[in-house]
Amino acid sequence: MSKDKVVLAYSGGLDTSVLVGWLQDKGYEVHCLYVDLGQPCEDRKAIMQKAVDIGAASAEIADVREELCSDFAFPVLQWQAKYESIYLLGTSIARPLIAKACLQRAREVGAVAFVHGATGKGNDQCRFQLAAEALDPTVKIIAPWRMKEFRDAYPGRTEMLAYCEEKNIPVKATSSKPYSSDENCLHISYEAGKLEDPEVDGVSVIDFGMTVSPQDAPDKEEFVTIGFEAGIPVTLNGASKSPLEMVTELNEIAGRNGVGRIDMIENRYVGMKSRGVYEAPGMTALYTAHLAMEQMTLDRDLTHLRDRMSAEVAEMVYYGMWYCAKMDALMAFIKEAQKPVSGEVKLSFYKGNCRVAGWKSSNSLYIDEIASMEGGGTYNQDDAEGFLRIMGLPLRVQGSVRPREW
Repeated sequence: MSKDKVVLAYSGGLDTSVLVGWLQDKGYEVHCLYVDLGQPCEDRKAIMQKAVDIGAASAEIADVREELCSDFAFPVLQWQAKYESIYLLGTSIARPLIAKACLQRAREVGAVAFVHGATGKGNDQCRFQLAAEALDPTVKIIAPWRMKEFRDAYPGRTEMLAYCEEKNIPVKATSSKPYSSDENCLHISYEAGKLEDPEVDGVSVIDFGMTVSPQDAPDKEEFVTIGFEAGIPVTLNGASKSPLEMVTELNEIAGRNGVGRIDMIENRYVGMKSRGVYEAPGMTALYTAHLAMEQMTLDRDLTHLRDRMSAEVAEMVYYGMWYCAKMDALMAFIKEAQKPVSGEVKLSFYKGNCRVAGWKSSNSLYIDEIASMEGGGTYNQDDAEGFLRIMGLPLRVQGSVRPREW
């Protein structure tokens, strides 16, 4: 009798390593899919071999690195979207793409379900499920952390670590450093373990994979020039780069200068607060450069409209609402809005700091003879008299009818 097939979104980490064995015990034929998002610290060959050693029927890699940068990260960058004004959404951006790749693999092998290891407390369960159901409304999703029998067997990471030790399954998490990490070419996130105590200094706990500490960064300032076309970064120091090349090379440059670390307490979609430590050196540099390019090339009203909508886009990405009509419309809007955002921005990196060191654009709206504090130019300061009299009219009326104490 043939077994039902399932596709597991497999990272080779603690949760998914345990899940391979648990799913087999439940009678499933497990097909592991490692979605290659440019994870900088992972040995793909060893991860695939581990899946086979544990008993997976197949272990495949789906390389979506370029798609992650070009079709997911860069549109979010154009929005300047940051969740709760800080988080650059590196994990959130990747989840809809992982779901899509797993559904494609499920179609290939004839799987009856898509399985993920996201917990019932976290955001990733939302991102995986909402994306999968949007793409395939008939999809069956198995989420073991939402199943009592799985939680009874493995109530926490301590029991899962014990299982892996018993079965000789190598995992990065340990009893001394039991935090969880998730990585791709955009960033690495760290949570759980000692980080669950908000009084603990998160930076001191983590073995960072993409950045050196600012204290250990070079004592010399380093400069780069990033070129944009319609809001998309396309050149680095004058050389054309693919989206993936742009991100990975800036990760190296900004990372060695200690740029891109944050430690925050955030509001999860499910309602609780959680503590996360993140490092995103390349994307931090791109956000800084992109915003600077907009300052020179976008007009005030369009920029302010984008700013008002940016927080909502960040929230949608964080919640997992990627494949929906609202997001489609918002992405069409930003593509149009970004057309003038072309030119070059010079950045300086120094001991954890990233600052703008110069702008240049043929689409610049900065006209020095208008803005100059020196005399002359085409701006007639006499015009401001009538402008302010008109703008102040309602205030004068209100002040005469309802006088304020002063």
